[in-house]
Amino acid sequence: MFYLTTAIDYTNSAPHIGHAYEKVLADVIARYRRLRGDEVFFLTGVDQHGQKVQQAAEKEGISPAKFVERTTYGFSKLWDKLGVQYDGWAQTTDPRHKACVAAILTELKEQGQLYKKTHSGFYSIRQEQFLQERDRDESGNFGPVWGEVVEIEEENWYFKLSQHTDWLRNFLEHHSEIIIPAFRKSELLNALEKNTGLDLCISRPKERLQWGIEFPFDENYVTYVWFDALINYISFAGYKAAPDSGLPDFEKIWSDRPVHIIGKDILIPAHGIYWLCMLHAMGFTDAQMPRLLVHGFWNGLGGAKMSKSTGNVVDPDELAEKFSVEAVRYYLMRDIVTGRDSDYDMNRLVMLFNTELANELGNLCNRALNMSQRFTGGVLKHGGPLTGDDTALQASLAESTSSYQTAMDDFDISKGLEALNRHIVHCNQYAERTKPWELNKDPENKERLATVLYHLAESVAHASVLLSPVLPDAAAKLAAQLNLPALTHLKLTDLHWGLLPDGHVIEKPQPVFPRILVEPAP
Repeated sequence: MFYLTTAIDYTNSAPHIGHAYEKVLADVIARYRRLRGDEVFFLTGVDQHGQKVQQAAEKEGISPAKFVERTTYGFSKLWDKLGVQYDGWAQTTDPRHKACVAAILTELKEQGQLYKKTHSGFYSIRQEQFLQERDRDESGNFGPVWGEVVEIEEENWYFKLSQHTDWLRNFLEHHSEIIIPAFRKSELLNALEKNTGLDLCISRPKERLQWGIEFPFDENYVTYVWFDALINYISFAGYKAAPDSGLPDFEKIWSDRPVHIIGKDILIPAHGIYWLCMLHAMGFTDAQMPRLLVHGFWNGLGGAKMSKSTGNVVDPDELAEKFSVEAVRYYLMRDIVTGRDSDYDMNRLVMLFNTELANELGNLCNRALNMSQRFTGGVLKHGGPLTGDDTALQASLAESTSSYQTAMDDFDISKGLEALNRHIVHCNQYAERTKPWELNKDPENKERLATVLYHLAESVAHASVLLSPVLPDAAAKLAAQLNLPALTHLKLTDLHWGLLPDGHVIEKPQPVFPRILVEPAP
């Protein structure tokens, strides 16, 4: 079982392009793994507890429950619009999740992993955590990343994180596959050194925060939002669930290393330290530890950080309305290398769509399908003997498909699309060399014309399958125009030269990738 999750979205505000990128990335990976032949369970959802949610609700004069109901709807509606299809939906207000959190807290307490103490220190309201001296900047101040910082003294429950950091260090050093991309592991190991000897405060007094999961053995406290939220990866996978809960079989879901897709800002300390140590304390083995696929940020034009204050936040809903869902999905997957940052640029969105889809793939479809309709009545024939151009095209397809699969296996979607585009370019160059429009002028070239058109149409068939994880609707349209709906059900192992049978009749072609026209600025 390939179990894939994203970080659940914090419902204190509306979704932005970073949220959309993560969800589309996960959707593409899930679709690809199914294309690869894997059984997949894709979980995403929303994190609905915490102080920031409570404060946002109070500011609007409504209950936290009403507030998160509204914001949750905004997230789920956007994922539907962007074609994100998930198998499981996590909401941390779900009673099944609360029961799982309570069971874990009880077990950890019984095992001596939790204790209570009074602590005095500085607390970040934005990040909802106590700060350490290491969190100060060079001037001795807590930087703007922490938001409002207050000094408080209170009694709380703590998790003995320090008992697991030596294990974590050794585990990370001997399992290079856990952090993707690999360069993030050194950052995590460096951060781990700074966390040595520190335990994690996992409660908040109800006098300060009511909106959270109550401690099962101390009604005066609710669970720290990060301890609560991280558990969604196992609670909604059926961990400690009742047989009639409607949740999956946990043993099946967690049978191989899951992949958690997260942003680089929550690798340290939440996922890379807290979560792995929590799992270790719960009794998960080294072989059961998840992989963390860490993606970069979308910045504003010129690399400026997106923020509401600067007004450069990109709304993915508006983007899809303006340019189409296909254009947004393709841009998000094509213009960022997984793990790295990228700068949002509307001009590049338009350029990539128009160049690689409207021009290259659109041109190939037009040549393959439109000319087949005009010159052979829509009937595809294998034709006669092959030339060097023909065998070179078949070799190009084989090489591109292999490179595509290698890149996609490594979660490098951009590189996978680049490999596919190389073959599309090769096909158009092949058409320029063979000139089917010239061949059609001489009846004696009928057999050669059929060979050329078949090679172009066969390439469109393969392209529709390889493109399907990124643009499933467009791929289905191509399959329909090829009059071969079975293409939408193929696996990678089914791909071979000759998907289109001899004598196959195609449908009348329609433009699948109309060019994006942008009016020049006045």
